[in-house]
Amino acid sequence: MKKLILTAVGFAVLSACNKPQTNENTIKNEQKAVGADQDDHGCKASAGQTWSELKQNCIQVFNEGFRLNPVTPPKDAAVTSAFVLMSEDQSRLELFLPEQTDHHTVILNKSDKGMYQNAQYQYDPVKSVLYLNGVEQYKGNVE
Repeated sequence: MKKLILTAVGFAVLSACNKPQTNENTIKNEQKAVGADQDDHGCKASAGQTWSELKQNCIQVFNEGFRLNPVTPPKDAAVTSAFVLMSEDQSRLELFLPEQTDHHTVILNKSDKGMYQNAQYQYDPVKSVLYLNGVEQYKGNVE
């Protein structure tokens, strides 16, 4: 009986000392602290930051940009806004579009007619409307 108890205690001690198997991904995930999600530019997505080509800095686009909402919002999904950000001299405009998953923005140059445009996009600052290939996609609240 003593041998059986000693054997059971021995197995319990050995199994308690057994270190769980971990792989490299588990270790990386455990070591990643909250707020340690910097991108290549040092912007922290958890703080709502994204890189701005115009500002050459991390910004919170919802604080610095102008919000544009979809012209036809989705029926059973959350509305995801686009944002525009003007350069200080107002000669260029940066678009932050929700459908851009690669975190790259689109830069539009101001034309002599006051519109901002490139081959695909056109932004009318008077009407606060963003067009994609000539079709109205996003609109801001103009008062």
